[in-house]
Amino acid sequence: MKGTKKLYFVSLIATFILLFLFIPFLRYKPIIVYSFIYISASLLFILICGFILKHEIPSRYIWVTLGVSVLLRMSLIAVNPTGSDDYYRYLWDGKVMANGINPYRYAPDDPALARLHSEVLPARVNFADMRTMYPPVAEGLFYVAYKVAGESFLGIKALLFIFEMMTIYGIYLIIKKLKLSRKNILIYALCPLPLFQFFVDGHVDGFGITLLVYSIFFFLDNKKMLSYVFIALSICVKPTGLILIPLFFFIEKDFYERIKVVLIPVGICALAYVPFVFSGYPFQALLKFTENWTFNGIVFDLLNAIIRDNQISRSVCGVLFILVFLLVLFSRKDFLTKVYNSIFLLLIFSPVVHPWYLSWLAILLPIKARWSGILYVSLVSLTLITVANYQLTGVWKEYPVVLLLEYVPVLAVFVVELTGMRYNNDVERA
Repeated sequence: MKGTKKLYFVSLIATFILLFLFIPFLRYKPIIVYSFIYISASLLFILICGFILKHEIPSRYIWVTLGVSVLLRMSLIAVNPTGSDDYYRYLWDGKVMANGINPYRYAPDDPALARLHSEVLPARVNFADMRTMYPPVAEGLFYVAYKVAGESFLGIKALLFIFEMMTIYGIYLIIKKLKLSRKNILIYALCPLPLFQFFVDGHVDGFGITLLVYSIFFFLDNKKMLSYVFIALSICVKPTGLILIPLFFFIEKDFYERIKVVLIPVGICALAYVPFVFSGYPFQALLKFTENWTFNGIVFDLLNAIIRDNQISRSVCGVLFILVFLLVLFSRKDFLTKVYNSIFLLLIFSPVVHPWYLSWLAILLPIKARWSGILYVSLVSLTLITVANYQLTGVWKEYPVVLLLEYVPVLAVFVVELTGMRYNNDVERA
């Protein structure tokens, strides 16, 4: 890397770091400052990825930059969550479990839990009239976080930091296994999405993606049993990992291996739910969520603008996704390309696409760098315009222009990638 290129790289990273110097101003205008930093860092991330994919980076620059990304994560742990209040639900569920009560049994505002009420919980829990929808492993982590730090968000973030270090190491192991350039790790390490969604807002996806990374690594390393165990644990944090089960199944040729692909995850998930299912309602809130919630889903929004019926539009999205997923499943692409395309298309056809959902795609970018994914994890930050407007005015409103700015570049590049043209996997050639 020549002098001018080094200077350009250092300038990009320095500018990226300087944006985080605005963090102390969150106390004055929280959502405005948060949105400014997040969106600016996301747009800058696109330039950073362009440099990483195009140029060689000396090892010392890689490790120093990686170290900086870890320090940024540490610096955000004590920052009050700003873009989301989901963590209050996590803390409440942990508190309920710590008091020996099945978290799936009661809604937070149920009088049966009145003795557990404090000034903060469950007063600040969103949809306090609904039972929890999070799977058992997630609930176990909420319990640990509550035991560590009580009603403080620090317990959740401390656990997320541990898992994030495991995620980065797991991605490194996959990169090493595939003999890719070590610089690829920076595509995840410098991605603003996990920085803000995990270390500012504390979202549970940070646990699930770690387990997914190790499931992929163990599968590539031919340690299939471990892979199936880890995908089951990931599903028990958030069900996104279910998408890998059919991919594992059809890759295996041996009948007994295919049986393992199904039975091990199903068995582990069933065992995880057993302690809760007889005295609670583990799936009630999840079913309600999948029936009613919508946000930032491009295909759903387009269909619903025509059909104007939430349930029919959801059903059509589901059928369309199954059709394109079958095309991915039986395509001649390699395993990791199928994983990337499956998760990408799952998000495209989903009626709900919050920014933190894209963390499941972000972990794949160092392994299967696609500009469609890089743009997606970056431009999803524009949805903060809706969040900011809601926090400032109390009105939840999606903007069609934001959907266009987010999805037109993403889908255009994805189509180009599918045709095998120039954007095909720059990282693999690096």
